[in-house]
Amino acid sequence: MTVRVGARRTTGWRATIAVAMSNYIEAGSIIAIATSLSLWQEQFGLDDLAVGLLASLSANAFGAAAGAAIGGPLCDRYGRKFIYTYDLLLFMLGSLLAVFAVSFAMLLTAFVLTGIAVGAGVTASWTYIAEEAPADRRAAHVGTAQLAWSLGPMVGYLLAAALVPLGLLGSRLIFAHLFVVAAITWWVRRGLAESTIWTNRTTSGSQVTFLSSLRGLLTRRVNLTALLFLFGVYALWNAVAGQAGIFQPRVYDAAGFTEVTQQYLLQVVVWGCTSLTTYLGFMLLADRVSRRWLYFSGAALGIVAWAALIYAPPGTATLLFFAIGWGVSSGIGAQAFYGLWTSELFATQYRASAQGVLFLSARIVVGLLSMWFPMMLTGIGLEGVGVIILGLLAVALVVGTVGAPNTQGRSLQDIERERYGPSSDDEDDLAVRS
Repeated sequence: MTVRVGARRTTGWRATIAVAMSNYIEAGSIIAIATSLSLWQEQFGLDDLAVGLLASLSANAFGAAAGAAIGGPLCDRYGRKFIYTYDLLLFMLGSLLAVFAVSFAMLLTAFVLTGIAVGAGVTASWTYIAEEAPADRRAAHVGTAQLAWSLGPMVGYLLAAALVPLGLLGSRLIFAHLFVVAAITWWVRRGLAESTIWTNRTTSGSQVTFLSSLRGLLTRRVNLTALLFLFGVYALWNAVAGQAGIFQPRVYDAAGFTEVTQQYLLQVVVWGCTSLTTYLGFMLLADRVSRRWLYFSGAALGIVAWAALIYAPPGTATLLFFAIGWGVSSGIGAQAFYGLWTSELFATQYRASAQGVLFLSARIVVGLLSMWFPMMLTGIGLEGVGVIILGLLAVALVVGTVGAPNTQGRSLQDIERERYGPSSDDEDDLAVRS
């Protein structure tokens, strides 16, 4: 993997990190929103429905869904580098609007723009990293995106805890820090080399259009089977993780843990454990041990952690158990495996489009739930909402454990030939050309 910056060449892990920063920015955006919603609500006199609308149209839900739906097919049509040329420019505009927002409409526009940008960028990043990674270390490289995704919230909550005395100004500064990170990342990526696999396919005459990529993705049985499997793995788990990401302070309130700074520090524990387990668990082990049982371990621990938070007597021990359990679970959980398996189960001409469709579906689920989640917490309490949370996590556990594919250590080309047949390139060329 190679990134050119001026006369310098950045290769291997440094290039992976540069691409993975999309995930830091995405997750950081969600936490910036999560830690500021109550402050914006007070500043602009918003009701719970308006707060739910802000959450649902942001990087946490519909905004990212729109970006993924557009960015995925564009990534397959024009290349992975195409997305990196423009997505962070849009993000920087949105983050600046959030920094200087003086009305609900301005804030909503900021959240929508940043959401679209991260939706496009994240789908391209998982695709690019997997395509450029060595076959025997693909999980380690894809895991870098997951690591960046977990570091974003950890830094975000640390900043939020430190800036609590500043109130809404502190929240604006968190968005400002994301603007700076995005600007630096965009500058580093200016010389990003295109994916070799994508380049080889397009130079051989196998080109797709925006619509033909989607048509082939949604009409071939091999693709539909993979889409349904990955929806069960990621979208259902993410419905829970999405609420935790943006409404976790409210969940802690419902559990009787109301001190704001302590809530933020508890989230630092969650994301610190996620970061550590992503590296020690997923990046170091997922290329070596049974992926099926690694996934099962993370999914099962997540269920236990949420059950403790919902039903165990409230107190410091319960909260710490949840923070550590959910953090460790997320490090070796559905999102890391989703990023890996989505890149492995689809042919090159469908890979980014599949990311887009799945990300779109997952964020729609999150968005629909986000619109009503604050009111459900108020109306039926944490135990009532807990039935939904545990049910979604249980289904994701079963789907991922039963359906885990045999792709470990194999090249993407080898996996593609097995799934699509030895003559799939010729058939696909005829199917997708316009």
